[in-house]
Amino acid sequence: QVQLVESGGGLVQAGGSLRLSCAASGFTLDVYTIGWFRQAPGKEREGLSCISSSGGSAYYLDSVKGRFTISRDKAKNTVFLQMNSLKPEDTAHYFCARRPGGCTPGAAHYTYWGQGTQVTVSS
Repeated sequence: QVQLVESGGGLVQAGGSLRLSCAASGFTLDVYTIGWFRQAPGKEREGLSCISSSGGSAYYLDSVKGRFTISRDKAKNTVFLQMNSLKPEDTAHYFCARRPGGCTPGAAHYTYWGQGTQVTVSS
């Protein structure tokens, strides 16, 4: 059974850090690109970063460049999003998703989604 399970969200003060995890089961990361997205209330879902099936490419939304880092652990079949220097505007529900093709930030290109984890950054 295919599953993507996000964890690691929570409440953090501005300037703090969190590491989100996206644990995959029912498939291997060698075959799919994994993307991280977020959606704040009243806003569209936006692509933050993605890592291809080869692990060789990554995309970062301009507003998170230099603060967020995507990585993966093939042995654990898990993709991570390290988030540093968090800002109140990073507050959102964070999701991971998979697609069979290459890395792209567009949410419409991703075919399977996890339930997400909430990140709240206080000022």
